Parts: sequence; structure tokens; C-alpha cells
Amino acid sequence: MSKLPTKDEVLQWISDHPTLTSKRDIAKAFGIKGAARIDLKRLLKELEAEGHLQKRKKTFRDPDKLPPVSVIQVSEADSDGDLFARPMEWQGEGPEPKILMALRASDPAIGPGDRILGRLTGVQGEAHQYEAKLIRRIGTNPQRVLGVFRKSAEGGRILPIDKGDQKEWLVPAGAVNGAKEGELVEAEQSGPKGRMGLPRARIVNRLGDPTAPKAVSLIAIHQHGIPDDFPDAVIAEADGRKPAPLRDREDMREMPLVTIDPADARDHDDACWAHEDDDPKNEGGYVIWVAIADVAHYVTPGSALDREARKRGNSSYFPDRVVPMLPDRLSGDLCSLHEGVPRACIAVRMQIDAKGEKIGHRFVRGLMRSVASLNYQEVQKARDGEVNEKCTPLMDQVIDPLYDAYTLLVKARARRQPLDLDLPERKVELSDAGEVVSVNFRDRLDAHKLIEEFMILANVAAAETLTAKKSPLLFRVHEEPSVEKLDALRETAATADLTLAKGQVLKTSHLNRLLNAAQDTDFAELINIATLRSMTQAYYSPANFGHFGLALRSYAHFTSPIRRYSDLIVHRALVSSHGWGEDGLTAADAQDLEQTANHISETERRSMMAERDTTDRYLAAFLSERVGNEFTGRINGIAKYGAFVRLDDTGADGLVPVRTLGSEFFHFDREAGTLVGSDTGFTIALGQRVTVKLTETAPVSGSVALELITVEGEEVPRSGRGGNYRKGRPGKRKLNRAKKKTAKVQRKVKRTRRS
Repeated sequence: MSKLPTKDEVLQWISDHPTLTSKRDIAKAFGIKGAARIDLKRLLKELEAEGHLQKRKKTFRDPDKLPPVSVIQVSEADSDGDLFARPMEWQGEGPEPKILMALRASDPAIGPGDRILGRLTGVQGEAHQYEAKLIRRIGTNPQRVLGVFRKSAEGGRILPIDKGDQKEWLVPAGAVNGAKEGELVEAEQSGPKGRMGLPRARIVNRLGDPTAPKAVSLIAIHQHGIPDDFPDAVIAEADGRKPAPLRDREDMREMPLVTIDPADARDHDDACWAHEDDDPKNEGGYVIWVAIADVAHYVTPGSALDREARKRGNSSYFPDRVVPMLPDRLSGDLCSLHEGVPRACIAVRMQIDAKGEKIGHRFVRGLMRSVASLNYQEVQKARDGEVNEKCTPLMDQVIDPLYDAYTLLVKARARRQPLDLDLPERKVELSDAGEVVSVNFRDRLDAHKLIEEFMILANVAAAETLTAKKSPLLFRVHEEPSVEKLDALRETAATADLTLAKGQVLKTSHLNRLLNAAQDTDFAELINIATLRSMTQAYYSPANFGHFGLALRSYAHFTSPIRRYSDLIVHRALVSSHGWGEDGLTAADAQDLEQTANHISETERRSMMAERDTTDRYLAAFLSERVGNEFTGRINGIAKYGAFVRLDDTGADGLVPVRTLGSEFFHFDREAGTLVGSDTGFTIALGQRVTVKLTETAPVSGSVALELITVEGEEVPRSGRGGNYRKGRPGKRKLNRAKKKTAKVQRKVKRTRRS
């Protein structure tokens, strides 16, 4: 096509190809060459003057787009019965877009005039511009309950699984939603108390067998007391929040900031950009920008939102759901840095020299607009030469400079020597029905490490700034390991014929030497796990005790205020110390910092336990269909009652009970980390490669029982086996023989290298 396209054709191209919107891209798409480019330039300027396009750097984008999560008002149904809605916060200059409601069978009834929070998807070639899925009706926040359904002639009752809730709920016959006797159901209150003073409910979600995978995370949420329903006042406050205006903020909307997150991320709370430093005094250096959603603007001290966020402390993440710290109106909309949408932020500009050392930084309160929402995989592929359509226009100005700056930070990291653990993260993938499809280990890409290093640098800058300004704040503290835990680590290392030096002030570099020595051996995973277990647990504190694991003197969480209350406190401290407004750290906040630190440290541990229990239950459910199968693994724990084995394929941990090892007595040596048979001298030790048979799973508790088949390729002695565990201790002669065997365990555990 060589003729000049019409304005409508250009607008359609830009709408269909949002990453190919430069004049060059448009000219290439329509086959425009030579002098015809002048006419194209004129046409684009006309579209810009008419308000159809907005020029940003060298690209053109449609300014009239709605955020992916918006407040909309339901209109009258059309002649076909389709329900439409209009946006409540339309700020574009063009005609107001039309939104079709894409309702599901499980959605509650809505009608004209209802205000709802909807998730929008743009559509092409239709009379409407968006389709909306209902998140919830605004102004309605019914109480919910999770329980077991008991059927009756009049409908049924729900018995809550929460131990603290003994109150039953009545379900009328018309609100059963097909639930069967004994099913785990989720219900919401549908009316006032009825007969016998019990509240009425309607079942909104059938979860089936209470032991089934889909119910696992809900059970963990209730067992650990994680709040999962927002009070009405909190929802009302969130719904009433409006997008932050520019006013006194620094205008950062022309910066090519991008968000890089997991492919399935629902929110985007951090964006970044890097470029070469044009300061002649910093030759070879870079400037790194990190922009974080300005949650402090929306969640003000003492508000209902603030009280609920503090109560929760953090968001909790499960394979099938997220329990957020903030309502979706904030976490999924106003505080999420969506592509092409102006968003309030607090940002830090950091200068690093050619060695990767930070030589200066400053914080600003701004208004930004992300040029792209990217995921780790596509960014890494683009860097490696496999560039997709979205990344193509970003390579020179955005993606390559990010990696170049990261390369410098890697140099500084190597000198600092933070603890370098290599522990792949398990990822449980579920089907739509909630069944476990697979258990894999997440890829650890340079794109992940890049974002991690940028966030660490920004967190350090926040701690340093607030310390210099003598402002109260919450530090992220990680203290040195205890002497006892270090001794246990040394004993584990000895089983792999490795050493950890003694009699010196411990540094992370000493631990890294141990990890590096084990890196290419068959004991790499064992040493990594043992090193992690030797660490103290990080916590929050208004006093600064440093961060041992990161080898940093001063560290504070700044980069995730959507999901961590600690970061919101740091944001407020930055607002107060810079004099940016009235929504900063209050005297009451400062006075309660010690109590807040203790509380959110506890909520963090609570979430970690719930998340771990959920993963264990999913793994047990996944393995339940494989009972009787054999698996390979490694012994990663020894106790007097048995040996723990981590399976290779799934990373699941199972127990080999000592009673299944035969009738002989097994001597447990805590220091050596061994179980030694008093009759046969058969030795079970940390780090050994084993083959096991899966004998039992309990998805409700998440436990897995195993039977030992081979150890280091040798078959387990079969004589006298059968589970008849002989009580009592062996004779002195046999015990001495077992102890001698323990002393020689290092020679029995062979050090092998992976091919």
C-alpha cells in the first residue's frame, strides 16, 4: 500500500499495535516512502491537534483509554437484553466509551443505576469499546463464611470451619446453588437473622470435598486467622478515592519507565528506567530511576484503610488466590502502575559509578506513566535476541540500558559479598478446577536478578535518606546466626567433607566460600538448605541492627507499599521528612513504631506459615495418586524418629519413620546427624542419595510418608524388617559399635560430582 492512509486507518493501526506507534513504524506499515513521509507527518500532527493522539517522545498513543480496573455505572439494557455501562471517571477528550457487561452465571443480579467495580478489556470491531467483568458492586460488602454444608428438607445449614465461629448459617432451598451434603462451600449473608436467630446465607461457591485441592488455601487462611473480608467502611473509603492530580508533583510522564513482573501479576507497584549518566565527573556511570506507587496518598494515617492495612500487615499469596492488604480499587487500580495510565508515585533517582557503587541519590514525589507492562520471560528473551513485538521499540532506550546498569551493580555485589543462596522456588500450577497440574521450579533469570538489585539499591537509599534526616522509620533487620546454629552448619558441612572456618568474626563471604565449594557437588542442595536453616529470621524494628544476609549496614523496605505495611510507614516518613504534604508520618505513627514492628513481623510469619502449609497440602494432594511409586531424593534432615527426604521431582519433603527401618535399634547421633543400626551398622546420614517408595499421603495435614529402598545405591537391609520396632536401648556392646560407626560416617558418605 503506497497511498496515504486515512486518519481512521492510522488510529486503527495504533489501537491494534500499541508498541509500534512511531512515525517510522506507521510509515513501514502502510508502505510510505520518500516524500510521502512529509504528508504522513502532517496527518499525524493533525490527529494530535484534534486530540486523537498524544505525542510522547517519538511515539503516538491514544490518550483516551480507561484503566483496566474502573468504577462504572450500569445503564439500561438494550433491545437485545444486553446490559451496558458508562465510566464514572472519564477524563478523555473524545466521546465517552461504551462498556458491555460480560456477566457470569454466578454473578449477583445488577440493574440500571448500580455502581460497580469492573475489570475492563478493550475490544475491536464492535459497537462498544470495552467489555467489563464484575469484581463487585460498590456499596455492598456482605459478610462471608466458609463451612461444610449440611442438607435438609428446607435447604440446609452451613457449619463454619473456623474454630472460633460456632454459629450456624441457614440456607433457604432457593439459595443452595446445587451444593451437596458434606461439601465445603463459600456463602455470603443474604438476609437478617431468621428462625432460631441464625443468619440467612446464599451459597456463592461450591468447593467440593473439604480435603480437595481447591479448598486448601481457604482452609489455611481460616486456620491461621488471616483476614480475608474487608469491612464496609474500608470498601467505602477505597471506592471514594480519586486519581491523584499533578499539582506539586514532579511531572515524570515523559520518562520511559517500565514495569517488569511475573506474567500472571495482577498489580504493578514498581517501575524502573536506566540511562548513561551525562555528568562528566561520572564517566561510565549510570542513572537508575525506581518509581513506586504512592500508596501514602490514598491510605492516610488513622483512616479505615490504614487501620485495616496495619491489621493485615501484608498481602498473602497462594497458588490459587491472593489475600491483599488493600482493596482491589487500590491494589489493582489506583496504586497499580498500569501501562499508559498516569499514576502517583514516589521515586528515587540513583547515580552509580563505573564500579557499580551508588554515589548519590534523591527522592521525588511525582506523577508517572508506564510505557509498557512487561514480564520477566519476554524481557529476558528480548535481551537474548528473541525480541517480540512489544519489546522491539524498547530495546535501545529501555531494555539494553537496564541490563547495562545491572552489569555494574553485579560488580559491586561481588565485592560486597551478600549471602548467595541457590534455592529454586517451587511453583504449583493449578487447573481451573483447582487440581494440581504440575509442580515445577521457577526459572531464575537475569531479568529477575536485575529487578531485585534495583529494589535493593532503592531500599538502601530510603534507609540512608531517613537516617540522615533523623526521621523515625522501620528498618528491615537480619542479625547474625547464633553460635549453636553455626555449629550445626559445620557438622552438616562435615558430612559432605567440607569445612566452615571457626574462631573468626563471621562474614557472609565465609558462608559463600562454603556454598561455592559445594556448588558443583552432589551436596549443593543440602548445604544451601542447611545454610538457610542456620540463619536467623529477618524482622522489622525502629532500631537499626543491620542486614547480615545482604551485607548491608542500613536497609529499609520501600519498594512494595501495596503489599507490605512496613513500606507504607517508610513512604510516610519520606513524605514528612521532605515536607511533601499532610499525609506523612504522624506523631502517633512514630510513637507506635515498636508495636507496629512487632505486629507486622508476626503477620509476615503468619502468612509464611499459611503459604507453606498450603504448598505442602497441594503437594500431598498431587502425590496422593502416586502412592506405591518409587522416587529419588536426598536426606535433608535426621531426627530420632526418622529421616526426612526431599524428593527430586517436586521438592516435596517426606518422612521415613524409624519404625519402618526394621526391628533393630537405631542410634540417633544429633552431632553427626546420623541414624546407625545397632545390629547391622547400617548408617543413614545427611546428604545421602536415596530411593524411596511413597507409602502414604495426607492432603489435609500436608504430610507424606516414605519407605526407604536404597541408600547411595545400596539396598536397605531387609532382615528383620516389618515395622516391629523394638523398644528400649541396645546393650552396651552394640551401642559402642554404633558409635564407632558414627565416627566413620564421613568416610561412608562419598563426595560425587554431577556430570
